[in-house]
Amino acid sequence: MRPDLLERLAVAHAERAHAALLRRLRAVESIDGAMIRVDGRCLLNFASNDYLGLAQHPALREALARAAARWGVGASAAHLLGGHREEHARLEDALARWSGRERALLFSTGYMANLGVAGALLDADDLCVQDKLNHASLIDAARLAGCTLKRFVHADIASAARQLATKPAAGALLATDGVFSMDGDVAPLRGLAALCSRQRATLMVDDAHGLGVLGPGGAGSVAEAGLSQDEVPVLMGTLGKALGVAGAFVAGSAALVDGLVQQARTFVYTTALPPALAAATCTAIDIARFEEWRRERLLRLVAHFRQGAAARGIRLLDSRTPIQPILVGDAAAALALSQRLEANGFYVPAIRPPTVPQGAARLRVALSALHAESDLERLLDALAPRATPSSSELPFAGRAE
Repeated sequence: MRPDLLERLAVAHAERAHAALLRRLRAVESIDGAMIRVDGRCLLNFASNDYLGLAQHPALREALARAAARWGVGASAAHLLGGHREEHARLEDALARWSGRERALLFSTGYMANLGVAGALLDADDLCVQDKLNHASLIDAARLAGCTLKRFVHADIASAARQLATKPAAGALLATDGVFSMDGDVAPLRGLAALCSRQRATLMVDDAHGLGVLGPGGAGSVAEAGLSQDEVPVLMGTLGKALGVAGAFVAGSAALVDGLVQQARTFVYTTALPPALAAATCTAIDIARFEEWRRERLLRLVAHFRQGAAARGIRLLDSRTPIQPILVGDAAAALALSQRLEANGFYVPAIRPPTVPQGAARLRVALSALHAESDLERLLDALAPRATPSSSELPFAGRAE
């Protein structure tokens, strides 16, 4: 007898609820700087990836409105069928220059960019080697490509080498996050690039959380590592984090981009980004590149938060980026701690499996140039261990790295 698919979905939902893993969709009522209004309450927002504080910048709003007045709201077609406008071409040129690559190609989302790259590059006989903490889109991309997927111990070059050696004659793509979205640490890119050079593998870096934050001019983790297009042939970046807009791109050689235009199904078969968003993103790139004070402020806030946490006995994972995780372990305890913080005026959602491994539930504190030092002090005081420990304070018994 066939299973009822909706009934099976309902059972899985009930199991997640019982394990304190149920996700909750909440509508945000307004945003004002570092404040977010949810369920009628104004909260200090420590969940945003708007690292440089550009999502509400007046210059971006003006650029978007001006382009919308010219082009309308939507692109109305795929890039290859009339959806590709002057604003898209201008943005691709700007992204190529910023990243130090020959060409860049726009995608609607980072997820679609990663799926498109893997589908275009990898065949069933090929090998894709990935860091175990890579973003879900990279993992799904390899699975959908139908190749052999091998995952290596996080940030461990020797482990990556062993996985590459499992199919020495196969075409190989080694894919890694530049900055890991849940741990906030930076991949050992120079070591991975050297490994790929020795093993004749192609290195792909998903720099969603490094772009705008790291490197000269905010060009990202690959630029910070000083790696060329030849050393990192495939670079993916997103436009909805530090740049504050939406969408993604893949940058590399002209041959790579020409190939993706023909073979990346998630580029060919989808409507182009709204031209107005492309125009706003060009403005965001100029601000991100040339207003260095935003990155300098962000780095000061990261140092302030880590020093304040150490002084209060709050143990953080090792991260020099705006992503500052507090490991809790138990999912229910992480959820309880998040709820306690919200009751005290802070928005710091709990991150639980399957987003992170079992036993690694956490609070992911995301810092922004919009925050003030006093905002961080308030959060640190709310996180500080109490005289009488409770289950909601498990992060302070966790590991310090």
